Amino acid sequence: MLQIIKQKKKLLIAIIILALPAIGEMSLNTLLGVADTMMISRMVGEGALSAVGFANQIIFTLIFVFSSFNTGATSMVARSFGEKDYKKLNKIAGQTVTINFIIGVIISILAIVFARNIFSIYDVTEEVQGLTLDYFYTVSIGLIFMFLSFSYAAILRGSGDTMTPLIITGIANVLNIIGNYVLIKGVGPFPEMGIAGAALSTTLSRVLATVLYTYVLFIKKKKVHLKLKNLRMTKNIVKPLWKISYPGAVEQALMQGAFIVIGVIVSQLDTDREASFRILINLESISFMPAVGLSIAAATLVGKALGEKDIKKAVQTGYTASVVGILWGIIMGLVFLLWPDVLVKAFSEQPKIIALSASVMFALGLNQPLLNFMIVMSGALRGAGDTRNVMLITALRLWTVFIPFSYVFVILMGQGLVGVWYAEIASFVVFSAIIFLRFHNQKWVNIKFDVQPET
Repeated sequence: MLQIIKQKKKLLIAIIILALPAIGEMSLNTLLGVADTMMISRMVGEGALSAVGFANQIIFTLIFVFSSFNTGATSMVARSFGEKDYKKLNKIAGQTVTINFIIGVIISILAIVFARNIFSIYDVTEEVQGLTLDYFYTVSIGLIFMFLSFSYAAILRGSGDTMTPLIITGIANVLNIIGNYVLIKGVGPFPEMGIAGAALSTTLSRVLATVLYTYVLFIKKKKVHLKLKNLRMTKNIVKPLWKISYPGAVEQALMQGAFIVIGVIVSQLDTDREASFRILINLESISFMPAVGLSIAAATLVGKALGEKDIKKAVQTGYTASVVGILWGIIMGLVFLLWPDVLVKAFSEQPKIIALSASVMFALGLNQPLLNFMIVMSGALRGAGDTRNVMLITALRLWTVFIPFSYVFVILMGQGLVGVWYAEIASFVVFSAIIFLRFHNQKWVNIKFDVQPET
């Protein structure tokens, strides 16, 4: 494994240069939710912590499913960037923004209207449900801005600019943390809003991010420079964009649906274990952010290499990035195994919550190498436009192994929270081999984007 990295030093440097800002951005995006989780846990209580967990699970489901056009956009922008066809690139980018805005408005309205129906699926106390709705209503308003921000960031990443999304996300996070501090408890002239204050702070930070992205893409003169005329949707762009993107929507729907089912399974346990589950999910989300950054770099560089007709480079990029992902997984696995208590204490000071969470950390550690490998390899395939097969592999992993095994381990065998990670490990053992074989056969190099922009 280390020998492969030594042989591909130049390619490795290119991946790292592109991945590091993406890693930072993804980490900061996760921190936006983690900051709410940590500050609410300490400043409000465990019931509020569970409420934010339920609300964010639905919010992230909506975002990941309906921002799927960004998967196709990154791939198509990267291919156009490799071809140096900047006119086509800007047309793809502009129409991606329009689609995300329309979807954001629709989803925001539907989320608010059907909020009570959505959360009726969870077996929680009336107090937790009330707190969940307080948080959810406010954050749902910000979905429009979240969709726009995600589309802007995807466009910039596809064109090789991972630094701008990092800077903007960092600014948004600083605002969110300050907002949490002054609005949850009420500092100075600001009212004490509790969990609703955290939601308002998150929403305002997303508004700011959208404003900054709009300035960068519409005002600043770069290779990606949007004009109002680029926002008009045309069939010759939307059709291939849809063809590449809809498998991503299906994949995310199945993935987020699977975690909702897991949430329902875990909600059969007590409130302490539910709170512990949310902490563990946050820790795992933080741990694989470098892999997400590597997957973004792999997607961009694979797409660019294919645009340059350099198939060998595209293949080597996927392999090299995946090896780095595995190495990172080994490092994080050791961290989880060696310092479980220290990590959990960042989220809660309750002895019972710490003990429950720490007892599961060894399973999270064992899960890391293959989890990180699959994230990076999936990114490489998406960069080539092979979103359909990534969707099929993900769907089969979740619904034929992960969910059934989770139910068996958690409920039937009474393993508790650790059963969720036993099931996830089993699913990765099987499907890591399958996704490797898909990349190795190289059929994805023949995928074409039939785009002829209008003059």
